[in-house]
Amino acid sequence: MLLNHVIGMYTHPKEECRNIDRRQETFFYAFSHIAIIALIPTVVAYYSTVYTGWSMGGELIKLNESSALLMATGMYFGLVAGVVALAVVIHELAKAFESLTTFTQSLELAAYTATPLFMVGFAGLYPELWVVMAALLIGVSYSVYLLFSGVPLLMQLPQEKGFIYSSSVVTCGLVLMVILMTGAVLLWGITTGPIFAS
Repeated sequence: MLLNHVIGMYTHPKEECRNIDRRQETFFYAFSHIAIIALIPTVVAYYSTVYTGWSMGGELIKLNESSALLMATGMYFGLVAGVVALAVVIHELAKAFESLTTFTQSLELAAYTATPLFMVGFAGLYPELWVVMAALLIGVSYSVYLLFSGVPLLMQLPQEKGFIYSSSVVTCGLVLMVILMTGAVLLWGITTGPIFAS
C-alpha cells in the first residue's frame, strides 16, 4: 500500500490524492509513511559519509563511524520532526482558511508532499555536491507541485483558496526548514562536531 502511494504520487498525483482522501487513512499509517521514507536519506547519508566519502573540489571527505552515526540519528529525528511540525502548520493554517479537516489529513498532506524530498536521498549514493544539489532542486520543485495539487483535494478547499493556502504553507515550510537547519548546526557545534576519518 505504501509503495502504491509513492508510485502513484509520481505517475498520477491528482488521482492518488483522491485515493488517499477516499481511504481516510489513520494517523498511524500516515506517521509510519514518514518513519519509513525518512530512512532513505538517513541511511544513504551514513553510508556516503563513512564508506564513499564526499567530493568537495577533488578531495574526499569522510567521517568516522561514530560521528556519522550520531549525524544520521539526528538527521532521522530531525526529518520526522520537521514533517510533523509542517503538519501542525498545515492544520493551523487550515483553520484560518475555514477548512474542516483533521490533523491526520494535514499529516497525510505533509507526508506525501515531503516524499520527493526524502527520495532525493538516493542521489547521495553518488556523493558529488552538484549531483545532490541538482536532485534537490528537482525534489523541491516536485514537492511544491504535489502541495499545490493536493491541497484542494485533501484539505477540501476551492482552487482559488487552495493556491493562497499552498503559498502560505510553502512560505512557512521554508521558514521551518531554516529553523531546523540552524538548530542542527548549533546542536552539532555544541556536541563533539564532525570527527573526520583519517
